[in-house]
Amino acid sequence: METTRFWDALPARAREALLRAGAPVVIKPGAFLMREHTRASQVFVLRAGAVKVWVDRDGDMAILDILGPGDLVGEMEAVDGGVRHANVEAVTRVEALVLPAARFRNVLDAHPGSVWAVAAVLSERLRDSNDMRVAHFPDDPERRLATRLLRLVSRFGSPVKEEQERADGPAGPGGALTEPDAVLDEGGVQVRVPVSQQDLGRWAGMGRRKVAQILAAEPVRGGLTVARNSIVVRSVDALHRLAGHDTD
Repeated sequence: METTRFWDALPARAREALLRAGAPVVIKPGAFLMREHTRASQVFVLRAGAVKVWVDRDGDMAILDILGPGDLVGEMEAVDGGVRHANVEAVTRVEALVLPAARFRNVLDAHPGSVWAVAAVLSERLRDSNDMRVAHFPDDPERRLATRLLRLVSRFGSPVKEEQERADGPAGPGGALTEPDAVLDEGGVQVRVPVSQQDLGRWAGMGRRKVAQILAAEPVRGGLTVARNSIVVRSVDALHRLAGHDTD
């Protein structure tokens, strides 16, 4: 399933209005754009970098999403005025456009077509949430993990050459899941975001050991490398098959 980028869905005039209404900011890795249970009234439009959306449940982290360029952060609170439902933390250097929620709503009111961009984002996230629920009943960890990886590919993926992958080298223990001399198939994709196996597990609802087990088994074995700061996917079709998608 393709992800819906708010910025791409906006009409051109609404983009111009948001650029005038907002202020550019740079957020360092590890800094928070917003924190769970607070009432900060700001909306962010991500322009570069990546953030993880997560909640704390009795000391355990559950990752809800990983967002990137073109994505919208804080739209739910801007709509209903409620408290923040999750933490949003920069995992890389992030460039964003920030504006008060009231000003964001004013832009939407002045450009009615832009409301559909927000609706498209909310609809896509609801569909993804429902898909994850379905993958829990009956339990289908392979499908859950594959859909998370495909979301990363959709948001952050770029073509990668074999020479680039070899230059990066394998990760430490438990990181590289392919032989270092494996040949990259045509259509290989690289995701340059620091997402670990543990992060993937927190996002897909399983432990790191289960993630490693799935990635080391067929049909993924030999087709994907999780390194410290990037993920290399040699066959996106293999992930689609694992997610239960029709690749014909």
